Amino acid sequence: MHDTKYKRVLLKLSGEALAGKQKTGVDVETVGKICDKIKEIVEMGVQVAIVVGGGNFWRGKNGHQMEKTTADYMGMLATIMNGLALQDALEARKIYTRVQTAIEMREIAEPFIQRKAEKHLEKGRVVIFAGGTGHPYFTTDTAAALRATEIKADIILLAKTIDAVYSADPKINPKAKRYEEISYMEVLEKDLKVMDSTATAMCRDNNMPLLVFGIADPENIVRAVKGEKIGTIVS
Repeated sequence: MHDTKYKRVLLKLSGEALAGKQKTGVDVETVGKICDKIKEIVEMGVQVAIVVGGGNFWRGKNGHQMEKTTADYMGMLATIMNGLALQDALEARKIYTRVQTAIEMREIAEPFIQRKAEKHLEKGRVVIFAGGTGHPYFTTDTAAALRATEIKADIILLAKTIDAVYSADPKINPKAKRYEEISYMEVLEKDLKVMDSTATAMCRDNNMPLLVFGIADPENIVRAVKGEKIGTIVS
């Protein structure tokens, strides 16, 4: 075991993080750079689970003229495509990987089974949780909070396009305050949109710490598991 702060982490990746500069779809080079760093932390002895979003293909809100449930299920399918892309990139790097889906698709992935997921992690496999929670009206942030709690992760690593938690959008307000640490209660009271309120409350209620950091530099994944000072800790 290398000098790491955490033994088991859940990495939450947005779909947009996989799209790179093209903004939509999957950019192979961008995914490769992220997976290089995931491989690095796996080889350091860290057990890694991943929850991935689907915004690079579809967002439920894109289907505002659709029935909400249908639009959300389409979003879940988008996360499964991203999960398969991550699996392919990781296995090309000789990292054993399992995709588990909340919506059953036996031909391409395992159904989510908590005990099985933990066994995979103990054997050094990366487990990718796709399909969100399997239910409409819940985001992949909530799926990350739920899965992290179920597998007893030490922390959720929330990789975002922004490098920390701010009091306002720093792109709009350059005077926005940057937080190094903040409580879940403050996040909810100030409506800071770190995660959706359901996910935030679930993390708070289960004492699940969260590290928010920027994914523009994938090396931050390695820095995070080493416990270096990056981003914002929410606890």
